Amino acid sequence: MSYKVFLVEDEIVAREGIRDNVNWQAAGFEFCGEAPDGEIALPLIQKSQPDVIITDIKMPFMDGLQLCKLVRQQMPWVKIIILSGHDEFDYAQSAIKLGVTEYLLKPISAREIQSVLQSVATALDQETEERENLQELQSQIKDVLALQRERLLLQLVVGGVSSTAAIEQCRQIGLDIIAQHYLVILIKVHLHEDHGPVDFGRYHEIQRMAANVVNKHSGAFFTQKSVEELLLIMTGEDAEQLKQDGLFLAGLVQQDIEAETGYRVAVGVGSVEQRLTDIYHSFAAALTAVTPFPANKTPCQQSHLAKMLKLETSAVEQYLKSGLINDFDAFFATHLQPLGEAALQSTLIKHYLFVDLILTAAQIVTALDGEANQVIPVMDDIEGFLANIKTIDQMRQAVSAIFSAVLSFRNNQAQYEKAKLIFQAKAFIDNHFTDPNLLLNEVAATVNLSPSHFSVVFGRETGESFKDYLTRVRIERAKELLRTTSMKCSEVAYQSGYNDPHYFSYVFRKSTGLPPQQFRQLPQI
Repeated sequence: MSYKVFLVEDEIVAREGIRDNVNWQAAGFEFCGEAPDGEIALPLIQKSQPDVIITDIKMPFMDGLQLCKLVRQQMPWVKIIILSGHDEFDYAQSAIKLGVTEYLLKPISAREIQSVLQSVATALDQETEERENLQELQSQIKDVLALQRERLLLQLVVGGVSSTAAIEQCRQIGLDIIAQHYLVILIKVHLHEDHGPVDFGRYHEIQRMAANVVNKHSGAFFTQKSVEELLLIMTGEDAEQLKQDGLFLAGLVQQDIEAETGYRVAVGVGSVEQRLTDIYHSFAAALTAVTPFPANKTPCQQSHLAKMLKLETSAVEQYLKSGLINDFDAFFATHLQPLGEAALQSTLIKHYLFVDLILTAAQIVTALDGEANQVIPVMDDIEGFLANIKTIDQMRQAVSAIFSAVLSFRNNQAQYEKAKLIFQAKAFIDNHFTDPNLLLNEVAATVNLSPSHFSVVFGRETGESFKDYLTRVRIERAKELLRTTSMKCSEVAYQSGYNDPHYFSYVFRKSTGLPPQQFRQLPQI
């Protein structure tokens, strides 16, 4: 299995040496990215999701330990290998506290890094196998519990279990069905109308659609009695409210099935019962009450809300993609307030409205490479969140808080995208500056921008023009060669991206205040 590795190193020569000389594939890795410091690296790491990060400690802007701390908080599973030129106890101790996998002292060869990576890959293989075994076991347990819950629900519906036994079985399998009132709704899908064989593909699709609607709501349970008969078992504290919620939920299921499959659907609403063992009375009433709805009709007027909710999803999505927070009050009044006032009359409708809103917002965050539950923390406790919403003003404030968080993330992400774009452009320049014919147009093309747009963005984000940055990179390379080699100045010019030694000498002197030969003779202390 191949894993992904990301490299963070501020020294260009060291970074290129590691990137180009380590045999990543032989070590079981794919090289997925690089960065010169932690600040630039973090958004790139979040996007590429590497399994291993190799990072230097001493870097400008954000050092390796700061980066490790942030990565540990956001991606605790990632293995971290630190490269350090400091054999000091404090650095090593900090690294240990952060759970760093390896702490390697410079200088280190590509072969040594490859050897360490092979060991890390072995550890990752073992962890992957253990995780897969655990997931398989959990899946088996989940399947068994699902079968047990379905069996118990059917027993309750047909009256085949005592109150004491039902309560005990509910406790054992984690079925939270105990309540003050119960209601059964029978939904009959006419699969045999064409007198042909049953399309079991469509049958399973219908099951999935019904389960998706019902499972969004606490206090609602779904099972099937036969190929054509689906059962909704509803629980609640108020009898009249339970009846209304049941009709609304049945309308949603009926609407989805008819819209997606074209099959006719009939619904029977049972009686509201107070005892767990009287659920079968509700089912008997539902069985006798099954009647087909007229074409394009649903059980009650509340189904019209479902259509409106679905239609508003596109408006919510568009607002979160391109809207401004200053426009929220107008958006809420136009698109959400009418539904909000109706939703406050029913816990289930309120739940349906907010789940749709939150899921739409979460999809926007995910599409922007974010962690939805971090941007929208209420996702982890929707029930508790909804319990505090009892007035239209509270609903407006709650939606505003969610939308504000998403819009803020959207705007910040745009800045991250710019930073990534600039890093990609700089990386291309760093790798091609020795080409004397390197032009702004070529660099702009690598980041899919027009030359004029790229020039503006590059200057705004870096504080210097493309030409100034390219000159600085070339002169830094020339200074390095003058200090570390005995090359002639003309050769240094060629190696730094200048095909005219006289022009190189002019630019070098303008940048450093000294001609190349005189710079070489300065004391190196």
